[in-house]
Amino acid sequence: MLNKWIKFLIVPVVALSLSACGINSVPTAEENAKAKWADVESSYQRRADLIPNLVETVKGYATQEQDTLTAVVEARAKATSIQVNADDLGDATKVQEYAAAQGALSQGLGRLLATVEAYPDLKSNQNFLALQSQLEGTENRINVARRDYNEAVREYNTTIRTFPDIIGAKIIHGAKPMEPFQATTEGADEAPAVKF
Repeated sequence: MLNKWIKFLIVPVVALSLSACGINSVPTAEENAKAKWADVESSYQRRADLIPNLVETVKGYATQEQDTLTAVVEARAKATSIQVNADDLGDATKVQEYAAAQGALSQGLGRLLATVEAYPDLKSNQNFLALQSQLEGTENRINVARRDYNEAVREYNTTIRTFPDIIGAKIIHGAKPMEPFQATTEGADEAPAVKF
């Protein structure tokens, strides 16, 4: 009878101690960060999908802006060729390379949209306005996705480094920190100067 009570008490104590050692919290935090990375990639893919339509719409109006259009198309090709999967999120070099390619595409799009100012007919074209609006919304989605990813990475990295989860993170899961998404565009840390 006493042996039965000891087993009855030991099982909950062991289960409670294991639950507090990162058995579930580490993979949960890791999967959350991976899902947020997928959201980042999805947002960038949406932008990449919109660019050919935007370029074709501008092409009809701005034949002399061929260099800018070519630069955007090339930046899009490079940005879509660099892939970072969920297993690469701990590799700072791969994450930064991905971010740099996406930053170059952002710069090219900025130059493309700046050239539109020279074409009043294009600025009033409904197709262009719709694409520009979708692109602006997509850029906002990208920003939100990157912020959510960085928050998920922060939570994951904190989980694998704090007691008692560090026990399960190191011994059971072999968890390694993930890399947050960082700005790679030159001068991104400085406010642009506005001159009239």
